[in-house]
Amino acid sequence: MALFGLVPAYRDLPLRGEGVYLRGSEMRDFVAWASLRERSRAFLTPWEPTWPSDDLTRGSFRYRVRRHAEEMARDEAYSFFVFREADDVLVGGLTLGHVRRGVSQAATLGYWMGEPYAGKGYMSRAVRAALDYAFSRQRLHRVEAACLPSNAASIRLLERNGFHQEGFARAYLNINGQWRDHLLFARLDSDPSPARRPL
Repeated sequence: MALFGLVPAYRDLPLRGEGVYLRGSEMRDFVAWASLRERSRAFLTPWEPTWPSDDLTRGSFRYRVRRHAEEMARDEAYSFFVFREADDVLVGGLTLGHVRRGVSQAATLGYWMGEPYAGKGYMSRAVRAALDYAFSRQRLHRVEAACLPSNAASIRLLERNGFHQEGFARAYLNINGQWRDHLLFARLDSDPSPARRPL
């Protein structure tokens, strides 16, 4: 990690949550990541940008690992893989991206979950851990998120983690080859932590 000057950026990792942990991607994760993404392709396609033709190759993954490390070192984005603590199985990924400092102190939350692990509460626990990191360690004031109006599971996840819907953005992101409208959510560091509900 010192090669990229990342010792300070990684000193808080892994992030620990209830039954999950989050850490940066590493080349040793390639096989598990590519396998999970391929198995989950149909499940993820409606909610993500179009995958490049070489998306699941080792070379593309190597570039992804390098880019994530460099973004973290520059305090631009914090990208994590989410693992189930009991057996170290990769279940998904989460990013605190587009970090803005100065008068904003804000970031944008994004996430994906492998189909075999969806609906089991892992991502909700990972989001809680990421929010704690964002507010208490990174001193962010605001974490934003956007999701498609038809993505009921994502809306529930955000609301369960204390996000408030703040708006509607027309043709906000290019998802699966089309510019799609999105609901806009945010949570502030001053918002009360939501009561824990069964997942």
